[in-house]
Amino acid sequence: MTGSPDTPEQTTTLDPHPQGRLIEIFFSVIQKKVVSPNDFASLDQLSSTLLAFVGRYNQTARPFNWKFTAADLADLLHRISEHEQAATTNQTDLATAA
Repeated sequence: MTGSPDTPEQTTTLDPHPQGRLIEIFFSVIQKKVVSPNDFASLDQLSSTLLAFVGRYNQTARPFNWKFTAADLADLLHRISEHEQAATTNQTDLATAA
């Protein structure tokens, strides 16, 4: 996908280079495991905690086992589209009946 979930330029095309998203995954892991559950008294404390995490992560990290395939995404998008079309049709029918 291109763009972020909050930007209008987001498209439903699959990213031809998913490895480009690995840094986003890594920062998500840092956010969930290091930053969010902690309150740091100083930038030095945050820095040392992040560096310790990176060292530990680099020793224990394993490849992600992707289970959500491109076909799964296409199916999900198709179902969402059908649902939105049905909702629009129902709204139009109600407006016509009124």
